[in-house]
Amino acid sequence: SADKPAEGTPGDGDGDGDGEPPGTGGDRPRQSDYATFYFPWIRVRDPLSGDLVLTPPSGHVAGIWARTDALRGVHKAPANEPVRGAVDLAYRVTRPEHDVLNPKGVNVIRFFAGEGIRLWGARTLAAEASEWRYLNVRRLSISIEQAIANGTRWMVFEPNDFTLWRSIRRDIGAFLTRVWRDGALLGRTPEEAFFVKCDEETNPADVRDAGMVVAHIGIAVVKPAEFVVFKLSQWAGGTETETIGG
Repeated sequence: SADKPAEGTPGDGDGDGDGEPPGTGGDRPRQSDYATFYFPWIRVRDPLSGDLVLTPPSGHVAGIWARTDALRGVHKAPANEPVRGAVDLAYRVTRPEHDVLNPKGVNVIRFFAGEGIRLWGARTLAAEASEWRYLNVRRLSISIEQAIANGTRWMVFEPNDFTLWRSIRRDIGAFLTRVWRDGALLGRTPEEAFFVKCDEETNPADVRDAGMVVAHIGIAVVKPAEFVVFKLSQWAGGTETETIGG
């Protein structure tokens, strides 16, 4: 049977009339490639009153993300990390319950004897078959897309010819090589870890006439171990990225 909520948990305070303490029930998360869901609420000490209170874990989770980014990098899943400041949980999730929740995209905060309260999940609310179901994969892809978009603004208004395409392949290839060397991409060589395609095939006459230059970039993420392909377009009006396959 499931563990009971921690003793002293206050009554239902979420206004939904379900009679459950906050952080222990009942809303169903919506499917999303860009969202995460954490359960349950955590008990912390109020810095003003000194009382123990229940609070949503979002602020602590954001701190764990930032700490992991600084110590390991955005490619490291922000999980198996202590929740500093948490002294108890609104609900003690059991292993069988966790085995049901995790595939549904619920990142569980659990208590482990000898280890304390730890964040024990790194999934998005994407579909189970989606390449974006892992949080670190989604965030790494966003980070790379933004870095490449910001680093290639110089190409706007340049002559859209073979020289420009070669420069794009060189610059993006050098950047992704650094990302690969940092351990963020899967592959024994850069050729296994990523590809950059920018030539007359990705830039036919109608694309050039529209004032755009297009590069196709593929990265081999750690999980799942396959290419996630998106399209980068730069033009005078701005930057556009679009996932086109995986």
